[in-house]
Amino acid sequence: MPTFMHAPLRDISAETLYKLLWLRISVFVVEQRAAYPDLDGRDLEPDTQLVWLEEEDEVLATARILFDAATATSDRMIRVGRVATAANARGRGLGSELMQAVIGRVEQREPHVPITLDAQKHLAHWYAQFGFAISGAEFIEDGIPHVPMTRPAL
Repeated sequence: MPTFMHAPLRDISAETLYKLLWLRISVFVVEQRAAYPDLDGRDLEPDTQLVWLEEEDEVLATARILFDAATATSDRMIRVGRVATAANARGRGLGSELMQAVIGRVEQREPHVPITLDAQKHLAHWYAQFGFAISGAEFIEDGIPHVPMTRPAL
């Protein structure tokens, strides 16, 4: 049974961080052939949470939660990104388990703040099952069609 983990970068062991980054690069850069700067500096922000599912010391799925540091609660925004599942772990419902855990983590910490993400267009229906709705025009990022999506606050 996979275990849900979350921590800011400063609290993650070097070995686990390596596995998280390896999974992100394997999925986005190698598998999807999207050469982009995955290491964008946002992982280092003090409020950023890296989240993952692990089983027997293997990282199976991961995502990143960016807690925007706006001053007023009404201006706050939470962004989820870098959602990836290892190829050998797909088909087990782990992506759904991860997203449910991510939403739970966000609602625990910031229940009155909406969650945003940029979904690959072909996955918009998948994100919709977690309460996300398309909130803007389609755009191309790294050659892949995306749509902005928002999940309203509680």
